[in-house]
This record gives sequence, C-alpha cells and structure tokens, in this order.
Amino acid sequence: MPYLIFLVLIIVFIIIPNIRIVPQANSYVIERLGAYMDTWSVGLHVKIPLMDRIAKKVSLKEQVIDFAPQPVITKDNVTMQIDTVIYFQITDSKLYTYGVERPMAAIENLTATTLRNIIGDLELDETLTSRDLINTKMRSILDEATDPWGIKVNRVEVKNILPPEDIQQAMEKQMRAERERRESILRAEGEKKSSILVAEGQKESQILIAEAQKQAAIKEAEGRAEAIIKVQEATAEGLKMIKEAYPSAEVIALKSLETLTKVADGKSTKIIIPSEIQNLAALAASLKEITKDEDLA
Repeated sequence: MPYLIFLVLIIVFIIIPNIRIVPQANSYVIERLGAYMDTWSVGLHVKIPLMDRIAKKVSLKEQVIDFAPQPVITKDNVTMQIDTVIYFQITDSKLYTYGVERPMAAIENLTATTLRNIIGDLELDETLTSRDLINTKMRSILDEATDPWGIKVNRVEVKNILPPEDIQQAMEKQMRAERERRESILRAEGEKKSSILVAEGQKESQILIAEAQKQAAIKEAEGRAEAIIKVQEATAEGLKMIKEAYPSAEVIALKSLETLTKVADGKSTKIIIPSEIQNLAALAASLKEITKDEDLA
C-alpha cells in the first residue's frame, strides 16, 4: 500500500507537470541540459524532468509592429518624421530563439536605418509621392536581413509622413493657390462654354427666323400666283362661254334695253341713251304702228 501511494505521488508531482500540449499556430523550443534539443509543434508532448525545459514559446501567427515616428533627412536636407508598420511572421522557431537577442528591438533599429537610407536618396516631393516605392524597398531589405533570424517580413507600410511645420504651411499655401487656379480655370471655361452656347443659340434663332420668313414669302408668292392663275382661268372660261353662246346684235341690244329700264327706274333726271338703243326704240314704235293698222283693217 505505501508503494502505491508513492507511485501516485510520483505521477502527480513529476510526470503530470512535464506533460505539455502545444496549441495551434504555436511551437515550443526545447533544451536538454542547456542545449537545443527539439522544436515541438502542435500536439501532446512529454519532457524529461530535471533535464528538458521549454526555452521559448513561439507564436507562428502573422504579427504587426507599429514603430514610433523616426526622424529622417531627405536629399534636399529637409528633416521629417516618418512612422512605419511592419507585418511579419516567424517561420523558424529555432533561428528566432537563437538568431538574435531581442528580435523586436533589432527589427525596429533595422527599420529606422533602412528608412533613413531610402529617404536620403529622395527629395521632399519624391518622398511625399513615392510611398509604394518606399514600401517595396523596405520590405525587400528587411526580409533579406531578418531571414537569418527565422523571420519573414510580409509587408511594410509607411503610415505617416510629417514634414516640418513651415514646410506644411508652405505646402498648404501652394495647395490653396493651386485650387484657386483650378477654380479660376474652371470658371473661365464655364463662362466660355456659356458664351458659345448663347452665341450658337442666337445664331440658330436667327437662322430659324430667316427660314420662317423665307417660307412665309414663298407661301405668299405661291398664293398670289395661284390667285392670278385662278383669275386667268376664270376669265378664259368666261370668254369661252361668251364665245360659245354667239350672241346676236339684237340680243345685246335687248339686254341693253333691259338695263336702261332699270336705270330709268332710279331718281336720275337725265339719262343718256346710246344711238343703238334709240334705233331699237324707233323700230319698236314702227312695229307697234304696223300692228295697230292691221287690227283696224
């Protein structure tokens, strides 16, 4: 019975504390008697008591470091503050553990020196407009430099670029002047387009008015011509009807007499009788006398 109790105590105090479970996306660096022995990956592991120890627990997830702004000097001697963000991942736990002391401080210092070297080859305007170039160069240099440390640099981003205050004020004035210049150009172009549209509208209006007057004149001329043609046709038709009727002199004289009768019915005190009608009246009187004599016989 005492042996069983002793065995249980051994299991509880010695074996169980040396059982380790490595979680996902992690690895443990194991040393045996002070020397590197193994790297545990995900799963259940048991280390030898008093001989093995976990030297470092390493996260294999992608990590982000946001460094404080670093003072840098451009090619044209302008001092500015630039802060960067680095995305990295540990690919070799052994190299990360034994490759460099304080890896994060090493990456920060390496980032600062690399940034100074890159910005030193650029002027102020190029620095402000070449973020992609700076990011690409820094990522390439840092990835190569941190490879012996078991670190892979995935991305480098320039977060902020802060020129001196006087430079910022000058840039703001320049930007304000540029905006005003663009506004003036846009206003002038708008006025120009408006004037062109107004002139084109007046031109088209005058063209339409002239065209309308032309069409009206044409219509009026056509109407007059048509009226003349109709009058000529009516005159011709009347002459034709008169010609076809062949009126005799007696008919014309009779019509004249009828007309004279209507005239005599008026209030005129003096009537001029054509000679032809006078002859016709004398003839009528002679016929009347002859008729009367025949009745008496």
